[in-house]
Amino acid sequence: MLRMGTERHPDRSQHGAGRARVDPYGSEITVLYIGGLGRSGSTLLDRMLGSVPGTMAVGELVRLTQRTLVEHERCGCGERFHECPFWSAVLADAYAPADIDAATHRRLQQDVDRTRYIPRLLRPAWFHRAQPDIERYRRLLARLYRGVADVSGASVVIDSSKQVSTAFLLAGIPGVRLHMVHLVRDPRGAAYSWTKQVDKKLEQNDTHLMHRFRPGRSALSWVGWNTAFHAHPVLTGVPVTRVFYERLVADPRTELDRILDDAALGLDRRYPFLGNGWVELGAGHSVGGNPMRFDSGRLELRADTAWREHLPTRSQRAVTALTAPLLAAYGYLRREER
Repeated sequence: MLRMGTERHPDRSQHGAGRARVDPYGSEITVLYIGGLGRSGSTLLDRMLGSVPGTMAVGELVRLTQRTLVEHERCGCGERFHECPFWSAVLADAYAPADIDAATHRRLQQDVDRTRYIPRLLRPAWFHRAQPDIERYRRLLARLYRGVADVSGASVVIDSSKQVSTAFLLAGIPGVRLHMVHLVRDPRGAAYSWTKQVDKKLEQNDTHLMHRFRPGRSALSWVGWNTAFHAHPVLTGVPVTRVFYERLVADPRTELDRILDDAALGLDRRYPFLGNGWVELGAGHSVGGNPMRFDSGRLELRADTAWREHLPTRSQRAVTALTAPLLAAYGYLRREER
């Protein structure tokens, strides 16, 4: 069981200079939130952005209690979460002063952070009874981000949770300067990825497979999630940068520059971790995400287009038909005509 607020980092200097603990609604912290459907390259983008000096990538923070307390997953660094010094220090910062524990965190999340509860976030006057829990959970999220910044010494936190409801929750947190990164992948590529058996790499000797979905279901999810992320900046006023997976892999420097420019972040743009067709990644402290979060060293950068050969023609046509309006709006159909 992860102990909340009982362990301190043995040497905070190994993660950065650190900052004094402050109220979560105090000084502003920048959060780059990656949103979109799963299997779209969010783990790769998360780790690229997290390699920029001054940032800290935490993976899918929304999975923290489920993945660490229920499923007992490993941190991206390879350690169990309750043994990872980074997360022990973050949770001490976040939970101890908030009079909260893991069970309360999990209950609040289940009661607040779900897609069907988004109307509560947009029209609080209509759902006044839910507001105390919403406000408490927002304070907790603010403390988590502040704990990450405190322990790592970073000024920017990268959260690749992708979840729509979490994006709406973050839009209402004072002290959090939120910038959305809407990540899009060709739905046929995403659909094929959702059909594959993928080992989470949680254990050396045991196989734990990621969820799988039929192409039709993933296509409908692709439409729903991307439509919601289109609506997010309109409804909240939060700025957004739309990134396409295929362009990210082909020209990562340009895409990273666009994100940092749009978010007005004056960070180091030399990107020494990027080369001609490769990226070099160090160990991180990510929660959830693709199994590549455990990989380090030099990795090849290339678009995964296996769907063109391996996704049955019937499924390709079905996904194309179900997603046609957005598929055309994003330019995927025009690219095929060239």
